[in-house]
Amino acid sequence: MRVLKRRALKEELPTPKRHRRLPTVLSPDEVRQLIAGAKNLYHRTMLMTLYGAGLRRSELLQLKVADIDSPRMVIRVERGKGGHGREVPLSPTLLTALREYYRWMRPQTYLFPGQAHGWRADQPLTSKCVWDAVRFASKAAGIDRRVSPHTLRHSYATHLLESGADLRTIQVLLGHADLSHTTVYLHLSQRHLQAAPNPLEQLQVPALVVLPRSRLKRKPSPA
Repeated sequence: MRVLKRRALKEELPTPKRHRRLPTVLSPDEVRQLIAGAKNLYHRTMLMTLYGAGLRRSELLQLKVADIDSPRMVIRVERGKGGHGREVPLSPTLLTALREYYRWMRPQTYLFPGQAHGWRADQPLTSKCVWDAVRFASKAAGIDRRVSPHTLRHSYATHLLESGADLRTIQVLLGHADLSHTTVYLHLSQRHLQAAPNPLEQLQVPALVVLPRSRLKRKPSPA
């Protein structure tokens, strides 16, 4: 195909398919170790909120104190992906942790305020701070796999599925516009994978008998 001195026709050029890797998922015990390995109360509450509400990193950065609706036991996610808001259940364990954190931090607008000129300021947290919290806790917990803030969201969804939640419910909780984005967790749920019958078990394999064995002849060693 000659393209020299021809105008670019991007719409006619085939694009290569992107290879989609299965996301990393932590076991419940690994999540517990990760939270226990947090550097301080600030990081610990941040990790618990990421996992306990299945939030994206960007959603955590924009989370406000007013979004914690304790009377209704929900967390409002006002600025989800695509501008769509949603509500997720507020775990009693997370609520207890948030109250302890609030009494210490006293945030005003943003639940996890950032810094300005080295001082705590009433402005959104930076993405780097969330990454640092996860990396520090992952190293302290001795988890040798690559763990990102989104790993906690994947783990939340997978553990929901293994606990019996249906895909449609998980789709709503995660804020997925398309159900196909949620079905990936079927490939990550050990309960669903192990529940599928193995076709080998359906075969009537004959009893073990002495079968002829063969191997390639070895080249004779030099005398």
